[in-house]
Amino acid sequence: MAALFGARVRRLRTAAGLTQAELGDRTHVVSTRITQIERASGAKPTLELARALDVALGAEDLLVELWPYVYREAFPDWSRKFMEHAERAVAVRQYAAHVVPGLLQTEDYARAVLRVGRTLGSEEQLEERVTFRLGRQERLGMPDRPELWVVLDEAVLRRPVGGQGVMHEQLERLLRTRAEPHITVQVLPFDQGEHEVMGGSLTVLTMPDGSEVAYTEGAHHGQLIEDPDGVRSFALTYDRLRAAALPPLMSLDMIRSVREDNHRGAKLPSRSERRRLAQEQLQQSGGGRLRGGGRQVPRGRRPRP
Repeated sequence: MAALFGARVRRLRTAAGLTQAELGDRTHVVSTRITQIERASGAKPTLELARALDVALGAEDLLVELWPYVYREAFPDWSRKFMEHAERAVAVRQYAAHVVPGLLQTEDYARAVLRVGRTLGSEEQLEERVTFRLGRQERLGMPDRPELWVVLDEAVLRRPVGGQGVMHEQLERLLRTRAEPHITVQVLPFDQGEHEVMGGSLTVLTMPDGSEVAYTEGAHHGQLIEDPDGVRSFALTYDRLRAAALPPLMSLDMIRSVREDNHRGAKLPSRSERRRLAQEQLQQSGGGRLRGGGRQVPRGRRPRP
C-alpha cells in the first residue's frame, strides 16, 4: 500500500507539472521526503502530510482515503491480518474485559485509551491512531455492515476512562445501540465470578463463506486463531460468556444506572476520608485509633504471637 500511495503521488505530481522540490515547498517538507514517499522508502507519510498532498495536488481526498491502508502496514502481522478479516466479516462477536471495544468507542474515550501504555512519540501520532480507529467504525453505517454482538465485563462500565465527562459520553453511546438493530450489547456482572477469558478480550469473526476466525488480545499482544478446532473452542467459550451475561434490556438498564450514578457524582471516598471513617468506626466499637495503618495495642498488654 505504501508503494501504491507513492505511485499515486508521483502520477498526480507529474500531471500537475511539479518537481519534487516544488511539491515539497507546497507541503512544507524537504524534497527528499517527497522522494521517500514516491519510492515507498523511509518513514510512512503522516495523516497531516497526506492531507497537505491532497490539497497541493488537487486529489480530492484520494490520498487521505488511501492513508489508513498505508498506516495499517505499521502494525504487527497478527494485528494487521485480524483487521483484514474484520473488514470482510459478516458477524463480529466480542468480549471486552477492560475497555469498550474500538468499534463502539467515542473519540474522546478512544484518545484516552490510546494515550495510555502506547509507544507514541507525539500528539500527532496519537491523533493518527485515533483517526485510524474511528475510521474502522464507518463500516457499521454501510449497507454491508456486520452484525455486532458485544459482551462487556462490568468493570468496563465502572472504570472512568478519561474522567467522568468522557465516560458519561461513552455510556451514552452504548445506550444508543438500542436503536441500532444490528448491534447487541450485554453486560457480564461481577457476581458471575471467574470465567475462561479473565484478563483479556476475545473476538470471533464470521466470514462471508461461513468460516470463522478467533482473536484473543492482552495488554501488549494478540493472537489470531484460524485452526478450525481452536476457533470452535473459542466460539463455545464466547457462547458461555453470552449465556452468563445479563439479557440485552437488563444490560442497558445497568449501563443507564452506572451513567446516572456518574452524573450524580458518585465516587469512592478519598484515602483520608476512608481513614477517618475507619477510625470513627473503631472508636465507636471501643477499639483504639489507627496508627500507621494498624490498630493501636492498649498499654500493658502484649500482642499474641
